[in-house]
Amino acid sequence: MAKILVVDDDEGIREFLEIMLTREGYDVTTAPDATKALNRCKKEKFDLILTDLKMPKVDGIEFLKAVKEITQEAMVILITAYASPETAVSAMKEGAYDYIEKGFNIEDIKTIINSALDKKGLKTEDALFIKEVEDAVSFANMIGKSKGMLKVYSLIKKVAETPTNVLILGESGTGKELVARAIHENSPRKNMPFAVINCGGVPESLLESELFGYVKGAFTGAYGDKPGLFEIARGGTIFLDEIGDLPPLLQVKLLRVVQEKAFRRVGGTEEKKIDVRIISATNKNLEDKVKDGSFREDLYFRLNVIPINIPPLRERKEDIPVLTKYFIEKCSKEFGKEVRTISSYALELLMNYPFPGNVRELENIIERSVALETSNIILPENLHVAGNLMEVSRFPDADIPVWSIPPEGINVNDEVAKYEKHLIEEALRIAKGSKTKAAEILQVSFDSLRYRIEKLGAG
Repeated sequence: MAKILVVDDDEGIREFLEIMLTREGYDVTTAPDATKALNRCKKEKFDLILTDLKMPKVDGIEFLKAVKEITQEAMVILITAYASPETAVSAMKEGAYDYIEKGFNIEDIKTIINSALDKKGLKTEDALFIKEVEDAVSFANMIGKSKGMLKVYSLIKKVAETPTNVLILGESGTGKELVARAIHENSPRKNMPFAVINCGGVPESLLESELFGYVKGAFTGAYGDKPGLFEIARGGTIFLDEIGDLPPLLQVKLLRVVQEKAFRRVGGTEEKKIDVRIISATNKNLEDKVKDGSFREDLYFRLNVIPINIPPLRERKEDIPVLTKYFIEKCSKEFGKEVRTISSYALELLMNYPFPGNVRELENIIERSVALETSNIILPENLHVAGNLMEVSRFPDADIPVWSIPPEGINVNDEVAKYEKHLIEEALRIAKGSKTKAAEILQVSFDSLRYRIEKLGAG
């Protein structure tokens, strides 16, 4: 039974919420002001706190800050008669889950509370599910059994059952679209459409009509009405890949869709209601983009209800052997080859490689190796990176330590960053300074390379 604390100076609202939530099976405590509520929080743990925004002496935002100093576990929902986007952003920045307006619909508050309590459950590892999958090497078309991936699987299983917006975070090549598809295919929406669009891969002039559709005569060449992806995905899921590349004007329009569940086609006046789950993904740091003003803060909080972080391949080395085995079998079948395995030394080379291109780069390496191999085993001489033979001795240089750990230990993140910087600088040298060509050599997108150069100070 979840424990809920209701804080409001209006006795009528306190009593109403206490009766309603008790009937729903919750253990409810009430307090008339922030001071008494904080005293209760110091004595006992609450799963969720409903608090009025405007209260005498200490308002809801100040109360929220004080609660978060006592416990990070309680989910907090603000009740306000003065709702505004600024209120939402301010509350969420301080750690609130959401806010509701006074005069709320009973079913709406039940839904918000259930969603908040579901998210709270995501903060602790689902040990039973982990136990079920820890001996497996795959889940929902994803390969890997490292601790990091088991946590991703557990999150997918939980969030799939809710309609909540999800933001998938991870470097290029980590498999963000696979995670989005897994959420959809394990959800109640699995028999409905799954629509995908890369926000950075469509020209800005076309992106709006791709998302929202257009009406006849909206622009030159619009000879008839055309539905957009939000209509096509009705009842299902839309996956907005590389959401960090969404232009400012479309950020405003997407925020309206998220908040009001409605939109208009380009050139149209008809308001269209939708029931679509939004899953977004990015390889960029959206918090940095919010700070520099290139991404709306209110949209970020609306999309980032539940974040899922996919670890890079260099942080889950134990997945390399099972991924390698899977790609060998897959490529051998596609090419009609009899390659069955990989030599121990060749596998050692892969285990010692930092994989800036992540799983996608490993798949490309294995695909090339299987295509070139004439025996039934992948040998070191057929392992290539960016067109060059893969050798451990190639990776270090005078400024980078060899593949060994000194007695005093190392900072693995610093070492990996050095190797990544070294590879980028080598690719830029080969490409004679062309970032486009260097991105092709490293088998990453141009945007990904630009982000890495800025992050590492390479080039």
